[in-house]
Amino acid sequence: MKPTESRYSTAPVGKLGILVHPSCKALGEKIDAHIVRWRNNHVNIHASESVFEEYTKDSYLINASCPRFGTGEAKALIHESVRGSDLYIIADVLNHSLEYTVCGHKNHMSPDDIYADVKRLIGAASGKPKSITVIMPFLYESRQHRRSSRESLDCAFALQELMNMGVDNILTFDAHDPRVQNAIPLTGFDNIMPTYQFVKALLSSTDDLKIDSDHMMVISPDEGAMQRAIYFANVLEVDIGMFYKRRDYSVVVDGRNPIVAHEFLGDTVAGKDVLIIDDMISSGESMLDVARELKRRDAKRVFCISTFGMFTKGLEIFDEAYESGLIYKVITTNSTLQDPELLIRPWYVSCDVSKYIALLIDSLNHNASISAFLDPHDRIKTRLAEYELYHTIKND
Repeated sequence: MKPTESRYSTAPVGKLGILVHPSCKALGEKIDAHIVRWRNNHVNIHASESVFEEYTKDSYLINASCPRFGTGEAKALIHESVRGSDLYIIADVLNHSLEYTVCGHKNHMSPDDIYADVKRLIGAASGKPKSITVIMPFLYESRQHRRSSRESLDCAFALQELMNMGVDNILTFDAHDPRVQNAIPLTGFDNIMPTYQFVKALLSSTDDLKIDSDHMMVISPDEGAMQRAIYFANVLEVDIGMFYKRRDYSVVVDGRNPIVAHEFLGDTVAGKDVLIIDDMISSGESMLDVARELKRRDAKRVFCISTFGMFTKGLEIFDEAYESGLIYKVITTNSTLQDPELLIRPWYVSCDVSKYIALLIDSLNHNASISAFLDPHDRIKTRLAEYELYHTIKND
């Protein structure tokens, strides 16, 4: 996926500035490197015009920090001018590795802490940027998106809070329920699906796939994941199956109703490679329960594909599942924190979305349409044709 010349036919909205929270440092640096390379390699005939001032730079990253006092209170500092800029703030609210000190005690930053830093950074900009886009790969509080009893609507409230602070656009990946954007109907909200990146990672990591309905099947682990599973199955032109989670609604464990059983709806999976598609792997227990049910039905190989890999109960249960033959591969994106131990696991494949985000930023900075990037059907078909010929794909 490369930038097209048509995008460069329009002038940028403003000077590009990328403000990366420490929670997203590695991803932000990759995004910046892509944009620097593209712009330095492109010959722009309008480069001398004032609107293109600082168009090509060694880096578009804005120097900023969020220091804390000894009490744990914090503030945001932006160390260079952002006046008139097209500002992009990137943060990973799931990064639990960051620490700060409260009265001599070490605390790990929570999603609440990182979201608060995002608001501080917006406040530090003081309304000077020409536009502000918040890129939050995992949408803050996206699992608390609807009210079923006397409970808070945290995600909707957070979106409205960002809108009221002057945020023009919000970009997120695979929102748990994209209908939460109804809370801010007059603000830009793009829910990005990394389907193309998943297909690339799958095809480049496995050289003996047979992609047809006789040898492969896409599985939705529950009814909530059906939409993304249907799209995946349609572009691969394979069958789809679904598990229904039967829950005990009389009990609440760790904030949710425990699953009693997984009931399967679909054709036989015997002898087929199966792709379980979901938005997140939290503890992984639910994903492995589904894999166990598929293996019990004689599935050949189980691929677990998810946008966010959190592995909140450690990697050992996946190690055991891999060693016992329960799973074959686990594919998640690098849009959230990846433990170094995860990256060396033989069953794990990292799906890089940095180029995708860079492409979106570069397009939006030129006020160009991103519709073609949000629907990757044609690009996926090209990759599948390439794989059919060579049993692998080029990594461009």
